Amino acid sequence: MTGPAKRIRTPLGETGTAGLRSGDLILLSGTVYTARDAAHQRMAERIRRDEPLPFGLAGQVLFYAGPVPAAPGRVIGPIGPTSSYRMDPFTLPLLERGLKGMIGKGNRSPQIVEAMKRCGAVYFAATGGAAALYAGTVKRSVLIAFEDLGPEAVYRLEVEDMPLVVVNDCHGGDLYREGVERYRVQSL
Repeated sequence: MTGPAKRIRTPLGETGTAGLRSGDLILLSGTVYTARDAAHQRMAERIRRDEPLPFGLAGQVLFYAGPVPAAPGRVIGPIGPTSSYRMDPFTLPLLERGLKGMIGKGNRSPQIVEAMKRCGAVYFAATGGAAALYAGTVKRSVLIAFEDLGPEAVYRLEVEDMPLVVVNDCHGGDLYREGVERYRVQSL
């Protein structure tokens, strides 16, 4: 991990993602959209059929999560990351239409890592098991699409200082690969 946390805001632009490197600690604020497998599939199908999406993708960040319903008096229930590889089959058309950031856990496929480089996007890791922590960063939550999917519907979240780590940057950096290499070298 490198240095103190960088504060960034959505929407992300090419210049914003270009300054991020694998290992950077991030405090993300602004609008983030939730979407999991079924929502990704529906959005990819809409793109294929040249139909409108429920929100514009340019500069946006998707959080691979399905929030638990909010308790009375709360904005949102616990919301933690899901395994990102499950979105990989549907991610390329979203990146090609301007998606700049994705939040989840676990590795991405080589094809998506390459597409992130081509499209100037980044992948952030959220800590699994920290759903209550992430819920505390959500200041507003609005259901915007695919209500029939329940918690896996698309929500627009307004977040403040969501703690993340850059795993894949738009320069080809990969914290998971680099971390293993660094550990291997240190253990020799």
